[in-house]
Amino acid sequence: MTGKAVAPWVRTRLRTAPGAAAALALLVLVTAWLAAAYPRGVDTYEDEGLRRTVASAAPGRTALQFAAGSPGLALPDEQRATMVGPKEMKQRFDAVVKNVPAPLTSDLSQSAYGLRTTRQLGSDEPFLARPDHRPPRFTVATPSDLASHVRLVSGRLPAGQADQKSAGAEVAVTAATAKAINIKAGSVLHVDGLGRPQLALTVTGIVEPLLPEAGYWSVLPVLRTPQLLPANGDPDPPMYWHGGLLLAPGAAPALLATDSKPEMYVQLAPDTQHVNARQFDDLKSAVAALQNGPALSRLRTVFAVSATSYTELDRVLLSYQTVRDSISPVVAVAGFGTATVAAVVLLMAGGLAASRRTAELALMRARGGALRQISGRLFAESAVVVVPAAALGLLLAVLAVPGGRFAPALAAAAGVAALGCLALPVRAALIHRTVRSAVERTDLVREKPTARRTVAELTLLVLAVGAVFALRRRGTTGGSTDSLLSAAPVLVGVIAALVLIRLYPLPLRWAARPAARLRSTVGFLSLARAGRASGGGALPLLALLTALTTAAFGGSVLAGSDDARDRAALYATGTDARIDSDLPLPGDLPGRVSKVAGVEGVSPVHIEYSVPLPDGGDKTAVAGVDPASYARLTSGTALGIDAGRLKAPPGAPGKAVLPAIASPPVAQRLGKEPVKLRVAGYDLTVRVIATQDGSAAVPGSDYLLLDTAGLGAKDPTALLVGGSSLDAKALRKAADGGHASVRLRSEARQEYADSPLQTGAGHIYTAAVAAGAGLAVLALLLSLLRGAPERSALLARLRTMGLTRRQGRVLLVLEALPPALLAGAGGALTGWASIALLAPGIDLAGLALATTSGLAPVGAELRADPLSLLLPAVCVVLLAAGVAAAQAWWSGRRGTITELRAGDAR
Repeated sequence: MTGKAVAPWVRTRLRTAPGAAAALALLVLVTAWLAAAYPRGVDTYEDEGLRRTVASAAPGRTALQFAAGSPGLALPDEQRATMVGPKEMKQRFDAVVKNVPAPLTSDLSQSAYGLRTTRQLGSDEPFLARPDHRPPRFTVATPSDLASHVRLVSGRLPAGQADQKSAGAEVAVTAATAKAINIKAGSVLHVDGLGRPQLALTVTGIVEPLLPEAGYWSVLPVLRTPQLLPANGDPDPPMYWHGGLLLAPGAAPALLATDSKPEMYVQLAPDTQHVNARQFDDLKSAVAALQNGPALSRLRTVFAVSATSYTELDRVLLSYQTVRDSISPVVAVAGFGTATVAAVVLLMAGGLAASRRTAELALMRARGGALRQISGRLFAESAVVVVPAAALGLLLAVLAVPGGRFAPALAAAAGVAALGCLALPVRAALIHRTVRSAVERTDLVREKPTARRTVAELTLLVLAVGAVFALRRRGTTGGSTDSLLSAAPVLVGVIAALVLIRLYPLPLRWAARPAARLRSTVGFLSLARAGRASGGGALPLLALLTALTTAAFGGSVLAGSDDARDRAALYATGTDARIDSDLPLPGDLPGRVSKVAGVEGVSPVHIEYSVPLPDGGDKTAVAGVDPASYARLTSGTALGIDAGRLKAPPGAPGKAVLPAIASPPVAQRLGKEPVKLRVAGYDLTVRVIATQDGSAAVPGSDYLLLDTAGLGAKDPTALLVGGSSLDAKALRKAADGGHASVRLRSEARQEYADSPLQTGAGHIYTAAVAAGAGLAVLALLLSLLRGAPERSALLARLRTMGLTRRQGRVLLVLEALPPALLAGAGGALTGWASIALLAPGIDLAGLALATTSGLAPVGAELRADPLSLLLPAVCVVLLAAGVAAAQAWWSGRRGTITELRAGDAR
């Protein structure tokens, strides 16, 4: 090993075994692609989730709003007019934009500034609309760049200049305001002045907002849409219209001479196009600094000393953080499981290559080869194949997942490359530490664990126990992804694999004794062969158990998420669909709805909201239902009832005690004795006979459920509709009456999953579980492939002794079954145990539901899914048996002479 090689080592080895090199390259490529795509995928859905959360929130909540009172109260009118003029206001606006701390950026297209009134100005023009004989009142503002945000309907945009002494100014109104308050182009509105005659505001144009729901119009929505407001706090107060007037920016000084307490304002819409989840902490810090921190101090120097700020962006960010922090630990479980299986598969690939070249490497050591030199050449041999494959996998991951950071993906691909390069040389170095002529037999049954192995196993056991206890105590809602907690299911699988490896020889010994007394030798021979498997069988079992545990855990997580969404949708709608109205529904509506395609049942409901309880406390909703049809529609769900118990006794309303089903809070307040209620103008006597967390009649609210026959008011205000395949369009068409709303359970369920955080995390989890399952199959194939030459040679020798082909197939299948059954049964049991141990600390609310509101009666806990437990285990057993049978068939086709060729080392 010290002289110059006749031919380069790497080139010779690659030419000698191109198939093995190609297989290793493909394995590394796929593994590196998965490893690099995982962090980029997580980054992508977290970024999209943050952007969607901010963008979908009401603009009035996310806008950064700054306001200050009228400047220069002690200065002359001319100087005050200059300070609120267009030029000065634009300079203030630019200064505010520049002083917003990074990474917050502003969407200038939806931002605005100007002067606005804080006290409503009344106008007593006779032509204006007057509900309850109350004249309308107005908020007047000078929004910047009005021409870019409106479409002119009639007239022209306001223009011109005005100051504190001007008799009039020009304004515009939106079409909605003009229609509601009866304003036209050319109308003149007079408002009171402060120590001066009235100010005449001439409406020069009617405009239509281009993007009425965007931030420019939605921060102060009265400028866009008029409001019908109560005049005072009486129980039934008179109403008046409150509208918005759009004043020309040059006429802003005119507002200084009115009793409206005008203020300067700047509203900045946040730019969500470039924000990402890695900037989240900086975003929170920037918002806090603007609310009451150094950034607000700087703004007071450039905008106004009395400037105040307001935004609910911090609450919006907090809602995103709550959901993300509940999702991340759950997704990390799948990542740890798949990474563990991938690492084991790479180690198995290196172990397979080392075992195939055992004789070669032993000969090299016997002829004086240094262990370091051999390991270095094996490393170079592996690196030539692994490094380009890992680089290509990284490139494919970047192309497949264009979003996300590059550094974590590079680190993941580099880790795969390092493991792929080191697996073969390290394994070879461990096997050939000492020079020997042949490798000693290491039967699994005879192998005795060393002290080092015992210490390592005990260390892993301590880590697993600590992770389980920590996860059960802290849960997954702590805010950060703890690696030890996320690895808890994997550690449980590892411990189970180590325990099963120690216990595995016992059933083989017990089964071999009765099998030895059988007439046929196939059973005993298969058990003996299974017991003589290499002690390296720990890796395949570790890969299979980890993959099966991850698959069972992941399948249960996904099944639990689907179940939580189903139940949340059920609690939101009550049945497959519902039609609600504030007014009594048409009498023929149930008949029309029952004829819609897919409708299987209809149940009318009369609902009275805000019925006072006898103790004078809170109010509740009382729902009258037809017990028979209601029970049919809710049968088989958590909202089902016993129709017979709810049926009202015969008699006129108020003459008998009506049985009732109530929500727990209402039942607690009413007690078990009959009580009197006044519902829809009728006096009723009711007695609570049962409690139920929710009802199909009044979802998401406390309630009292009665038989409609016992109510005085029987006209339905809602219809419950049942059907597995409802035609939503036809149902809405049938219910089209101007005041009825239709809500489908399927649509409600879709709303719970309509979030990039939920959908992205679900896709990542599914992909991780699928990848882990695929790698587990590969681990099984590698373990079977490792002993394939020896089994083929054994089968050929036994055939020369009279073994039939059928007996050969049975022999190989029975030989493969013990480890497969061990892995399958152990995986299912470990998956169930990990779910049972960790379920109290796993919260699926974030992964299952786009919003966590109203989740208490729904529940989103982790439960074992039987299909996820049993299906992967059965597949492992069937795959092992199928591969063994296929090998027996192929060996039979090759022939005995081919298998027992002279000089074959097998």
